[in-house]
Amino acid sequence: MGHAEQHAALVARVAGHFAESAKLKLDAVQALADPIARAGALLAQALRAGGKALACGNGGSAADAQHFAAELVNRFEVERAPLAAVALTTDSSTLTSIANDYDYAQVFSKQVRAIGRRGDVLLAISTSGNSGNVLEAIAAAQALGVSVVAMTGNGGGKMAAALGERDVHLCVPHKRTARIQEVHLLVLHCLCDAIDYQLVGAGR
Repeated sequence: MGHAEQHAALVARVAGHFAESAKLKLDAVQALADPIARAGALLAQALRAGGKALACGNGGSAADAQHFAAELVNRFEVERAPLAAVALTTDSSTLTSIANDYDYAQVFSKQVRAIGRRGDVLLAISTSGNSGNVLEAIAAAQALGVSVVAMTGNGGGKMAAALGERDVHLCVPHKRTARIQEVHLLVLHCLCDAIDYQLVGAGR
């Protein structure tokens, strides 16, 4: 394959990614709009009452957890007071000490037990729905009376079965990790917008 042919093939691959991502976002509206609204209401109610949002995930999902916390503590698109949110993925001393002294599966659950309180909400992110440390965090949250908003894909994995009646499941209807993560980012922005809309009004 010559340079021109290879370039054309790459352009086609890029276009395919855009098309698949856009189609998935439009297709996912039917499955996700209602639970996103419910999750946004749950988060806004907790924050209004003085609770906080905790967020966790691994890899790209850890970045999503941090992104979400930053949007709440700083701001999303409108000016408002800072909101209480903590990404459980950022304290390297805490993470490594728990992983070293106990088990990596406990790196989030021990933090939930330490700082989680009834009335808080845990945003638990896993594209597969099978991340062991996120499942442990969900169990710890539920034991404390902390509600869970779970963001998954590919059917929800083990997390789907772990959720209770007051929890909300946001499951992207796709199997490919990259596509799931792309929709997760849109979901996070929808949640931020829903929180702001309920707490400070439309703003735009």
